Amino acid sequence: MKIPGYANALLHVDLTKKKVRRRRIPPEIVRKYIGGAGFCSYYLFHMLRKGIEPLSPKNVLMFATGPFTGTLWPQGSRYTVACKSPLTDGWGEAHSAGFWGPQLKFAGYDGIFITGASRKPVYLLIHDGEVEIKNATHLWGKRVEETEETIKKDDGKEFSVASIGPAGEKLVRFAAIMNDLDRAAARCGVGAVMGSKKLKAIAVSGSKPVEIYDSERYLDGIREFHEKMEKDPLTPGRIKYGTTALVDLMNEIGRFPTYNCRTGYYPEADKINGDAINAKYLIKPRADFACTQRCARYCKVENGRYKCISGGPEYETLSSLGSRCGNSNLEAVLYANYLCNDLGMDTISAGATISWAMECYELGLIDKNDTQGIDLKWGNHEAICMLLEMIACRKGFGDLLAEGSYRAARKIGRGTEKYVMHVKKMEIAGQDGRAQKSMGLAMTVSPRGADHLYAFPVLDEAGFVEKIKEVYGEQYLPEIGDKLSPKYKGYMVFVNENFATVVESLGACKYGTMVPPALYYPEVILGLKLTTGMEFTRRELEIVGERIVNLNRLFNIREGFSAKDDVLPERFTKEPMPDGAAKGQVVEIEEMIRDYYALRNWDENGYPRMEKIQELGLEEEWKMAEPHH
Repeated sequence: MKIPGYANALLHVDLTKKKVRRRRIPPEIVRKYIGGAGFCSYYLFHMLRKGIEPLSPKNVLMFATGPFTGTLWPQGSRYTVACKSPLTDGWGEAHSAGFWGPQLKFAGYDGIFITGASRKPVYLLIHDGEVEIKNATHLWGKRVEETEETIKKDDGKEFSVASIGPAGEKLVRFAAIMNDLDRAAARCGVGAVMGSKKLKAIAVSGSKPVEIYDSERYLDGIREFHEKMEKDPLTPGRIKYGTTALVDLMNEIGRFPTYNCRTGYYPEADKINGDAINAKYLIKPRADFACTQRCARYCKVENGRYKCISGGPEYETLSSLGSRCGNSNLEAVLYANYLCNDLGMDTISAGATISWAMECYELGLIDKNDTQGIDLKWGNHEAICMLLEMIACRKGFGDLLAEGSYRAARKIGRGTEKYVMHVKKMEIAGQDGRAQKSMGLAMTVSPRGADHLYAFPVLDEAGFVEKIKEVYGEQYLPEIGDKLSPKYKGYMVFVNENFATVVESLGACKYGTMVPPALYYPEVILGLKLTTGMEFTRRELEIVGERIVNLNRLFNIREGFSAKDDVLPERFTKEPMPDGAAKGQVVEIEEMIRDYYALRNWDENGYPRMEKIQELGLEEEWKMAEPHH
């Protein structure tokens, strides 16, 4: 049975045996998991076994699109890539936009499983259903831009390329998979898993149409969705600034991580904000597939030691490689962003790991004997850029940092562990939970570690009162809208996680669906009906989200995770914010986790109770998770 909106096939590539085969997707799995993040959650839970080494051939790397990917749904550009994370040793998941996901759909596949490992470097060439495993020896060692240029020269400009750079080849634990040059599936070290399989790139191209269920009503519905997005009051700002606008907002509310999260206020934020970029370095905004918001950037440094042209930077990069390291040299931040893209690294973990080393250096816990003579004083932008190349190539001190801040600190010791800003071994993003309690909770309970996007609570950060009423209910005001109050934040994160996992399963973007939601459950329900013919109630979609969240939790439980891992560094829970708008605040994490667990119907260990397991139809997965062990 073919379902409209889908290619109705998954591609399985066994790199050990050099074999490919096409797999059908059971309709009941489509109904229960939708696509994208949901498909990854279901298939990887069942394909992976407890305790495997993430960088061994036993790991599985899965790419998956959703029913809105490659359609006219606003920003229907996204795909999910997942595996067991080499950074966290738990559930690993990353997302990206651009054109690669839609091209995979046009080529005839909703997703790809990569199993085993090749002995020599290879890349995949996929065109209209045909798959070729090609020799990539000549590409191994090349950076992302040169890799993509070479593939397009050899195989055709119509291909969209997802590839790894030297960081992925060298198994840097926070290596990214880059597509369309500067779009990144960045977090959890998915690029290292791709590198461990000796898979340099996946080039996709297709001309197969995406079948629409109700083609007569579809365009009218899509036009209405786009009009809602265009009328969203935040849209003009997204076009003008992209996410760089967040520098000023986050600094104003005290949520802009500075000096390895010592504080959330950076006095020199105006030197690295959206206006500073637009004034001198912005070439133009850029849109992904089916996007009218154009929040991506193209920037250029004309000359000097930091001369470059690159996509970005995003807000997170301005934080991680800027304020987090005390670096207000904007040209250096732009160049560092370019390096991370071209070398294939997550800018968040890269910058956070360097900032950890800088704080340890300042405190005398490490010195030039450890850093091979590099002066790691705050704001040393030359050292930052030097270290990024050393990390990607695993040279000198960079080899240690390539392990991520958690493992690096464990190896060095000397009290450096205290200054690792992580959850579940993944570096905290550009969000200080002391200034927004919901974000503090969201990062703590996320299955992939310190993840601000798994729940993505944003409506309390700037007081979107009317949207708060619409999404959560007026009865929770005013506390739920007060970013400094822990009250009802468990409920906020619970609601957001359920919807966010649905959005990631659809192949849609969270801008406009969650910031703030111009397109929410009613629009998604109509979009699914028009696109696929599947009819859902709001409660049925909420159950889909809950099922994915709980299955991700069961994945981690099987790997030994529990409530003991839902913790924030003491900097956030015991050290009051020293200055800025959130001065004096800490994260009341225990209170919020208690409320969140109760809403999830999880016990004190963070394990789902049997009542919830049965409601979600996860009895088989519960047995496989072996929580009683």
